[in-house]
Amino acid sequence: MWALRRASISIKNRALNRQTFQACGSRAEIASFCIEDDAESVDHLQVASDRSLSLKRFYSTRCDSPKSFMGRHRFSSQAGTKSSGEEDDDLEDGFSELEAPASSEVTQNSTGEAENDDELISEPDLSGEEENDDDVEEPQNEMELSDTETGASEKISRQRKDSLALFKNIMAAPGLSVHDVMDRWVEEGNEVTRPEIAQVMLNLRKRRMYGRALQLSEWLETSKKLEFVERDYASRLDLIAKVRGLQKAENYIDSIPKSFRGEVIYRTLLANCVVAVNVKKAEEVFNKMKDLEFTVTAFTCNQLLLLYKRTDKKKIADVLLLMEKEDIKPSLFTYRILIDVKGQSNDMDGMEQILETMKAEGIEPDLQIQAVIARHYASGGLNEKAEAVLKEMEGGDLKANRWACRSLLPLYAALGNADEVGRIWKFCEQNPRLEECMAAIEAYGKLKKIEEAEAVFDKMCKTWKKLSSKHYSTLLKVYANQKMLAKGKDLVKKMSDSGCRIGPLTWDALVKLYVEAGEVEKADSILMKASQNSQMKPMFSSYMAIMDQYARRGDVHNAEKMLNRMRQIGYVARIRQFQSLVQAYIIAKRPAYGIRERMKADNVFPNKALANQLPLVDAFRKTAVSDLLD
Repeated sequence: MWALRRASISIKNRALNRQTFQACGSRAEIASFCIEDDAESVDHLQVASDRSLSLKRFYSTRCDSPKSFMGRHRFSSQAGTKSSGEEDDDLEDGFSELEAPASSEVTQNSTGEAENDDELISEPDLSGEEENDDDVEEPQNEMELSDTETGASEKISRQRKDSLALFKNIMAAPGLSVHDVMDRWVEEGNEVTRPEIAQVMLNLRKRRMYGRALQLSEWLETSKKLEFVERDYASRLDLIAKVRGLQKAENYIDSIPKSFRGEVIYRTLLANCVVAVNVKKAEEVFNKMKDLEFTVTAFTCNQLLLLYKRTDKKKIADVLLLMEKEDIKPSLFTYRILIDVKGQSNDMDGMEQILETMKAEGIEPDLQIQAVIARHYASGGLNEKAEAVLKEMEGGDLKANRWACRSLLPLYAALGNADEVGRIWKFCEQNPRLEECMAAIEAYGKLKKIEEAEAVFDKMCKTWKKLSSKHYSTLLKVYANQKMLAKGKDLVKKMSDSGCRIGPLTWDALVKLYVEAGEVEKADSILMKASQNSQMKPMFSSYMAIMDQYARRGDVHNAEKMLNRMRQIGYVARIRQFQSLVQAYIIAKRPAYGIRERMKADNVFPNKALANQLPLVDAFRKTAVSDLLD
């Protein structure tokens, strides 16, 4: 059983009242997370045993809670510190670890560089590799096919052709003319069927073309070509949240027929609140779900766990208590979150204990969990244990376990094991896949083997006719990390000449390229132009790379400017920003007037590290000299 410490605050009336929650923010996305019949897309792997959670002790005393501003640790918008003392940098506008299909890997970047013209998005920053989104997949979650709609193989083949033709038409259309495309499609005598729309919608989402997907959804609803059911409304709600923001999404719920305003609708909104790092709204949505007497599902609890994993790890115990009270069995994804939390806290014993509990419950770790464990062993210096896990992932037969290669490459690189990276890449090189090439480039970059990374990229260019900016950005990041400005510039020119659309991933790599080269003003200029000339939102990490550099210089003016620009583009305040801002004031040896009040107004509460820094910028702090003068 898990060793969990009971939270000090009881859960009253089966609701979390106004006593918990603080946000999270990262890099998987909700593309098809919640349009399923039963809970989440990973959570269909049910716990085999009926044993309930033992929630007596989850945390060791390594997790410190802040004392500034907080008279009491609360469940709600009042709390929220990152127990481990640092804020994750990969909290983009999208969330990094929302549940994904079991076949997918833990991803390092988002599902591709946005190729859209008309949506406000950013690419989340993930912690593993990612699936190749260039392949066309079968409809999944999004406006799913019913059993009666599958038909014979000939019909399916025709539907694929029709959906591909429709998808190409939508892709070729100007940004705001999807409605016109659909009207012409019907005028030409084509049918609009659920299987075709499901395929088109899936491919738009995979390419993060949410604006076009939203236009398609709007046309479907207004034209009444398809009879909308709850999951279709949830799909549109999700798209509205992504493109137009949470408030518009919440307003849309009022227009949904009451008979379709079920749990799926509200869990979709909840997950988007988690993605947007909007703690207060996430709490409100959860409590609304309780007020409506919806059953608390594993998906909902996992969203809360994700929320606290990023912000206030002590509150994870409260969510686990809720799961025990509601008799909710942990899913594979639940275990992955908890294992990752322990690893982030450098509690390897606790991580192993949760793993053993999971196995005792009849659940075997998947590739994602094994990758998380290996990564934490490596970061903790336990190389032998990390290598043992990697060998287990490999299974003794790379041919049979080909799917593990893209995870193994960067993990072996993290261990500094160039021989193993070379061995695995040699196996993949004979018939490479795009995601394996990207993983190899990343791995060789970590090992500072630039020539090898470039050789892999050259092979990609020769093997595939046209690469996306996502693929170019992989090598660009290597150049940025190695401060190879000239090569980075040449690669960007090559990317532009190839006709690639440049979006948030590329901007992020470019910003870091110039920051690492010491040209922060140039990086600032690039980001400014990108945000002004595109409707796509730059990544949170792009702004932070520049803000941190200004902070190191003690440049308070520009650090404040970056914070303000992040607000203007839609990023809510996070502790990570205030850590950087306070550092700027410290280095500048200037008092930060009203900094505590500003943080409190933004619902940001300091962790232990920031709490120790705040007295250094207190304009009215007492010192030995000031006491004498007084």
